[in-house]
Amino acid sequence: MLIFGAAVARDRAWDVAVELAERVGAPVWAAPASERAPFPEDHPLYVGGLPFATGPLAERLRGHDLAVIIGAPVFRYYPYVAGPYLPDGLRLLHITDDPAEAARAPVGDSLVSSAGVAMQMLVGALRRDRREPEALTPQEHRMAPHPPTDATAADAVMSARQLFATLRSACEADTVLVEESPSNLADLHAEWPITEPDSFYTFASGGLGWNLPASVGIALAESDSGRRRAVVAIIGDGSFQYSVQSIWTAAQHGLDILFVVPRNGEYAILKAFAELEDTPGVPGLDIPGIDFVALATAYGCHGVRASTPAEVAAEVAAARDRSGPTLLEVAINAAVPSLL
Repeated sequence: MLIFGAAVARDRAWDVAVELAERVGAPVWAAPASERAPFPEDHPLYVGGLPFATGPLAERLRGHDLAVIIGAPVFRYYPYVAGPYLPDGLRLLHITDDPAEAARAPVGDSLVSSAGVAMQMLVGALRRDRREPEALTPQEHRMAPHPPTDATAADAVMSARQLFATLRSACEADTVLVEESPSNLADLHAEWPITEPDSFYTFASGGLGWNLPASVGIALAESDSGRRRAVVAIIGDGSFQYSVQSIWTAAQHGLDILFVVPRNGEYAILKAFAELEDTPGVPGLDIPGIDFVALATAYGCHGVRASTPAEVAAEVAAARDRSGPTLLEVAINAAVPSLL
């Protein structure tokens, strides 16, 4: 199996990654908690993202004799779930451009190299004929480490999945997606597959607060470079509080960026951790009463609300025609995901 990480995207090496995968006919996984999409998610060899806990990850690797990891650490873990690093009988080979990653890898043999250069050399060393791949069943939730919730909309409140499906259909095909809504990650990836390089950004390892200011920087780069692709930042109502002042910078620079806040009124991802650790009822994880439209107005952005798919689609179109940043607040039903 091949496991690709964010360095493949940073090296602009999607094409050679596809060539390598097709030559060996191997299933392709995204490394746990990748901050960039390392492989086109509509490719027939792509399976999805690996879980970021020791035991479940080892189980996912079971049945293979060789795992080649390129452009990612070995491995990023988040919740502690006991288990071996690797299943019996699996050999792990690791290629990274970060010597520190190579030094701290707990298992496997590491080589320090650019991901793109190493893959080009591997492709050149392989036989010209291609191995026919086995039939694969891709994960519906693609890069996300856990499956979507089964939540459906209640009354007039949209589900996260309804919202993301509407956004994907309403946004331009080459939109750059920035994501920090961890409790809704699986629903987002189920509805918004990443099929073009350099079109998806998120935090590297679960540290909240990076993506909102990063989306401003990405929009600045799109403007300065002349590409001017649309930038959509989907930031949960909990995550939004970590660096809310970033939208002021977007307003000061007149950036055409759409901030979407799925508002479920809770820190759902922390509730998921509480359930995993068998400590339900942790206080302070409900966050009702925040007026994101008022916050947007105070920071100089255009703020709007939508409550139906039709309203969301209309507001996306209006934001596209409007100069400067727009914040779109959408109430969604509360649902606590499984972390694994």
